[in-house]
Amino acid sequence: MRTAYSVETVRAAERVLMARLPEGALMQRAAAGLAAACAELLGKVYGRRVVLLVGSGDNGGDALYAGARLARRGAGVAAVPLDPERVHGGGLAALRRAGGRVASVEDAPALIRRADLVLDGIVGIGGKGGLRGVAVELAEVARKGPGAVVAVDLPSGVDADSGEVRGAAVRADLTVTFGAYKPGLLVDPAREYAGVVRLVDIGLELPEGGGQLEALQHADVARLLPVPGAESDKYRRGVVGIAAGSARYPGAAVLAVAGALRGGAGAVRYVGPAKDAVISRFPETLVSDQGPRHAGRVQAWVVGPGAADDASAVGEVIAAHVPVLLDADGLRLADPDAVRARTAPTLMTPHAGEAAALLGVAREEVEAGRLDAVRALARRYRATVLLKGSTTLVADPEGGAVRVNATGTSWLATAGSGDVLSGLVGSLLAAGLSALDAGSVGAYLHGLAGRFAADGAPVGAHDVAEAVPGAWRDVCD
Repeated sequence: MRTAYSVETVRAAERVLMARLPEGALMQRAAAGLAAACAELLGKVYGRRVVLLVGSGDNGGDALYAGARLARRGAGVAAVPLDPERVHGGGLAALRRAGGRVASVEDAPALIRRADLVLDGIVGIGGKGGLRGVAVELAEVARKGPGAVVAVDLPSGVDADSGEVRGAAVRADLTVTFGAYKPGLLVDPAREYAGVVRLVDIGLELPEGGGQLEALQHADVARLLPVPGAESDKYRRGVVGIAAGSARYPGAAVLAVAGALRGGAGAVRYVGPAKDAVISRFPETLVSDQGPRHAGRVQAWVVGPGAADDASAVGEVIAAHVPVLLDADGLRLADPDAVRARTAPTLMTPHAGEAAALLGVAREEVEAGRLDAVRALARRYRATVLLKGSTTLVADPEGGAVRVNATGTSWLATAGSGDVLSGLVGSLLAAGLSALDAGSVGAYLHGLAGRFAADGAPVGAHDVAEAVPGAWRDVCD
């Protein structure tokens, strides 16, 4: 599992380690890892042209010491201090001893346009707000230039703790981060600026369970997936109820059931006006037209996909004493007080627009501050919240680390994809996973299935559902 820590936690761990090490040793560790990553990206170091954009903080020192290492291997290295009066003295001296040179800000654009690699050491993880002054211009020149852009610890201009980008920022091809992942490297919109993220171990001792963000990996998902035992039957494996679809949106019901059938539960019950469409596509589904209250035994409910204005079904599901997933129209039709009053787990799965409506803010506000938004929703509704998007976030109402998932593909932005996700996650709920685990595992499988189904081309939601078993097998192999 990848765990991301707050700036405060990382700084505290750095202070403890620096107290035990000789002066400057920690920066040398970081610079060594940074130089190695740059050399690997360049392939051949000798004769390559490297430009260092150097700020006044420790990131500038890291860049200078890494530049010195590259210069000793034959690279032509030019450092551009953005504030020459506050540049890291030791790093600058090391670069000059290694044969590197110092260039002015005025000369920087021309150097960047000829560079094979540009190292962003402008602002560190403590920076707030977007880039300012000449840094804005240089970041744009680097973005348009031919050389690879490597960020030191974090792309300058993005917020390390929140992932927000409040102005101009460096767009990196590679970010080399030290000691621990930072939340902004794993969550959009900042993640888009980070490129590939490489973690360099510098010996930090970080607190167990003290992370702000967690990202599941294959092994974590494999450990959580429900596997039937020798004595399992369909009821022991779990039965998920799907209350979805309408005369206008029958396909939503079909897609939610498709996701549910592939999610590990033993059986799927469907309730709603699209029962003929569901049973014709999936004859193994147990259908009913008596409403959720009389549908029969279930271990979890999914309600809302394509439900239009069927508030009665939403109300009946919310009143059930089993885990409930609220999606799409179910989010709009649910009584907030009834949701907050539930004693069984509730999982809400909004996209940014739905989250904005639930919070009473503009969609742009949610998209700019996704971490704040998912945490606020979880607190307000006393529910686990899965905020869909290019990086899906899952937050628990009790606090703790937010789960982040990035297995998806932009091709998943297609009608019905969220319905498949709801059914899949609902099935995992019925199989016994907690709301946090069901949401994060379901998002992981759904994203992976989207990649497999698309394979670089347009994909439909039904293709994603059919690819879930392949994603499941890939995780467990």
